[in-house]
Amino acid sequence: MTPTTSAVPILELRSITKSYGSVTACDAVDLRVDAGEIHGLLGENGAGKSSLMKVLLGLVRRDAGTVLVRGEEVALDSPQEAAELGIGMVHQHFSLINALTVWENVALGDTGKVNKQAICAGIAEVSARYGLPIDPEARVDALSAGERQRVEVVKCLRRNPQILILDEPTSVLTQAESQELFAVLGRVVQEEGRAVILISHKLAEIAQATDRVTVLRKGRVAFRAVTAETTPQLLARQMVGREVSLGDEGAALGLLPVQRAGADGGEARERQQPVLRLAGLTVVQGGVRVLDDIDLTVGAGEIVALYGVEGNGQAMLGDVLSGLVVPTDGTIEVAGSRVDVTRPGVLSKAGLGIVPEDRHHSGVVLDMSVAENLTMKSLNEVSGRFLVRRRAMLAQARRLADEFNIVTPSLDAPVRSLSGGNQQRVVLARELSGHTRVLVAAQPTHGLDVGAIEDMYARLRRAAAEGIGVLLISTELEEVMALATWIAVISSGQITGALPVSDATPERLGMLVGGEAA
Repeated sequence: MTPTTSAVPILELRSITKSYGSVTACDAVDLRVDAGEIHGLLGENGAGKSSLMKVLLGLVRRDAGTVLVRGEEVALDSPQEAAELGIGMVHQHFSLINALTVWENVALGDTGKVNKQAICAGIAEVSARYGLPIDPEARVDALSAGERQRVEVVKCLRRNPQILILDEPTSVLTQAESQELFAVLGRVVQEEGRAVILISHKLAEIAQATDRVTVLRKGRVAFRAVTAETTPQLLARQMVGREVSLGDEGAALGLLPVQRAGADGGEARERQQPVLRLAGLTVVQGGVRVLDDIDLTVGAGEIVALYGVEGNGQAMLGDVLSGLVVPTDGTIEVAGSRVDVTRPGVLSKAGLGIVPEDRHHSGVVLDMSVAENLTMKSLNEVSGRFLVRRRAMLAQARRLADEFNIVTPSLDAPVRSLSGGNQQRVVLARELSGHTRVLVAAQPTHGLDVGAIEDMYARLRRAAAEGIGVLLISTELEEVMALATWIAVISSGQITGALPVSDATPERLGMLVGGEAA
């Protein structure tokens, strides 16, 4: 159905301009959002989406331009003013306090006397209404990444915003749950005259969920249209400024079908020598079986995907394979040898490299230099008897930077100065620089733009071609279909099924994600 345009939009941005030094993040951007619509906002990393939303939320001051809410010009000098005007946002990155419970985090910012019972009741009402179950009494530091994102969504929705900005909201949801959330949002915005701005890299999701769409490219509006009059392929072309294939680019942009990793996944897997074997792997925390009897094998030269909605044990498995958590039961074998995971660093010494889910938290040291981050795993090779040999460190770092196309102003520059894609290349280069037999890549393309995602796919395929076994932990359906030869599905800490990619369909995988036989 073609959306109607109201005489006075609920939100209008006129010629919004914002510069940071010599870089113009937003260049005379116009955006109109009507009451009763879900408006899609698209753009690659660096296109200006974040800066535009920061202006709208009162987090940064615009250099020029006008913001009107319900036809009245507003200053938006602070987040408090934005909240009072009914503007709320669910951020992609968490802003929760780990030591507090869910209900305490949700209550932050409330005025007046705190009523725990009323707050918990409000959380329950929002959770039920939008299909986002969460325990109000749970401590945030005990929650998975997926559950934390649910808290962010519930926290925002509880404040009853009239203009709701959602930044990549469905990474914690199955396809069915995503469809249900957007169906509820669509009904709510139409019946109650609200508006939603949906930021997502999943173009099929944008095509299905939104009424209108605006595409930013290099800080400017490149395209705007009624969504029903577009296609995901057209949106992709407008987003990146060129034709987009249904191969790796299609997977990066959430388009199906994509080119599959191969039709002989099951047979090829049986011929490979196992380089990683998990048997009966179990982790019990607080009486809860976070991982429940996990059996999984990765062969040399294979890419095996562990697919599922966030919050079902993937993060814990990553922690176990990083050596951060000792399993309650079960065994881990690398290259045929059982590893004593109670000993620090033993997995790395056995030949296991890991690209962690959160590169900022456990992948790099942001304030250390690019060279120092690149050589962390090979200090013996660049150190003398007492001190690191700087010349040797820089020589090895230069070799890796050249091999992995790491763009940096200097090897001495802090890693935090690099783009997300280059930070991820630093992690990957370091983890593949030793005698790596197994590479665990957890959400390796999270937060990257199309070009960086394509490069990551190529690197993972190259590692497999060189005989390294790759365990890909991902919530992206298109990603696992494009890369993996074999897909295992995890739900509630258990492997609910495994099948070669040739037998995988979105419907079968969706059933397994939901804990059903497929």
